Amino acid sequence: QVQLVESGGGLVQPGGSLRLSCAASGSMFSISAMGWYRQAPGKQRELVATIIRGGNTNYADSVKGRFTISRDNAKSTVYLQMNSLKPEDTAVYYCKAVLWIAGTQDAYWGQGTQVTVSS
Repeated sequence: QVQLVESGGGLVQPGGSLRLSCAASGSMFSISAMGWYRQAPGKQRELVATIIRGGNTNYADSVKGRFTISRDNAKSTVYLQMNSLKPEDTAVYYCKAVLWIAGTQDAYWGQGTQVTVSS
């Protein structure tokens, strides 16, 4: 069984910064990719940023230049550094991990962490 534990959300003023963390633990696994998604009230969940095993990253246009995704392989942890936050970044942020376990690849989701950008 795999668990993804997220942390780092909270309330921040416009222009501020937050760093989200997501640690994967549990069964023996190999990480294929990890990423962050977000869902604002009344909207569909959307991709924010992903990082694949080789280190390549991908960002939503709305966060390019402001957010940075990174990964600590030794800790099986992915981070999302969010700078220059805007009110429209307000959402529940979910961590997603695509993992290989016993020859099978599956996607796992964290429980979500609230990010609120407001003055």
